[in-house]
Amino acid sequence: MSETENIYDVIIIGGGPGGLSAAQYASRAKLRTVVLDKSATAGALAYTSHIENYPGLIDPLSGSELLDIFRNQALKFGAEYVEAQVVGVNLAGEVKEVFTMSGNYRGKTVIIATGSMGRKATIKGEAEFLGRGVSYCAVCDAAFYKGRTVCVIGNSEEAVKEAGYLTRFAETVYLISPTKKLKVENHPALEAPNLKVLHETTVAAIEGADSVEKLKLLDSGKNETELPLDGVFVYLHGSKPVVDYLYGALELGHEECIPSNRMMETSIPGVFAAGDVTCAEVRQVVIAAADGCLAALSAEKFIHHRTKSRAQWG
Repeated sequence: MSETENIYDVIIIGGGPGGLSAAQYASRAKLRTVVLDKSATAGALAYTSHIENYPGLIDPLSGSELLDIFRNQALKFGAEYVEAQVVGVNLAGEVKEVFTMSGNYRGKTVIIATGSMGRKATIKGEAEFLGRGVSYCAVCDAAFYKGRTVCVIGNSEEAVKEAGYLTRFAETVYLISPTKKLKVENHPALEAPNLKVLHETTVAAIEGADSVEKLKLLDSGKNETELPLDGVFVYLHGSKPVVDYLYGALELGHEECIPSNRMMETSIPGVFAAGDVTCAEVRQVVIAAADGCLAALSAEKFIHHRTKSRAQWG
């Protein structure tokens, strides 16, 4: 494949309603489109058990079922979908670059739709040991813990999957869940012989000297114990925009959201944002989907140097 052929028209970061709606409109406009999604089972909508207020739904669906519909529509129109962890971007040039653990992608435009399940460090010692035993990416850092003891903090399917990935490297992996049950109870990752699940357990502190050495844990009765280990992978979720992979490549608002205008254009030409990652006041699936539509139409306008967006009719 030539250098020119290897450039996408649109790279979409995020596979939620904003990103997948953008993928539908971009691919239907005959733009070469790829969606880079950390996980099909992660994200605010994927975790939602009951959706009944999305226009067109006759009966309630789970969030994951609605996402499956969005994804299949995008694929039907020709979009590519890749499960990949985005770890960095270069948005400065005419051709934008998006870096993942499984390969790099180059595109004429980028649509950022990574949602708002990010969080600030909340566990004592978490920020202090970031990069020295604390990580937010198992795929990125698992190889550093070959034959050692690590833990994953979280109870989501994403946390379970990442714990399963770590079992291929670490001698022992603890999955520390604050709840009595995990979000998934029958995932194949849970069958790994070197995976141990600690239910109804919270982490009071991450401690060590030059690097992580142990955790202080609290059980359901608030009894404190210590767990010696070498690495901590945090998969807890909050409500902050997920923008950590940008590393200052794009102007952010005061709450670390991405400012955009009515056509989802950001401060960098050719870079657009959609959904909960933007500085919108209201977070709803229908709004994220509309944002994705606008972002894709704006990307098409940018690529073809139009003064107005082209409407898409059936």
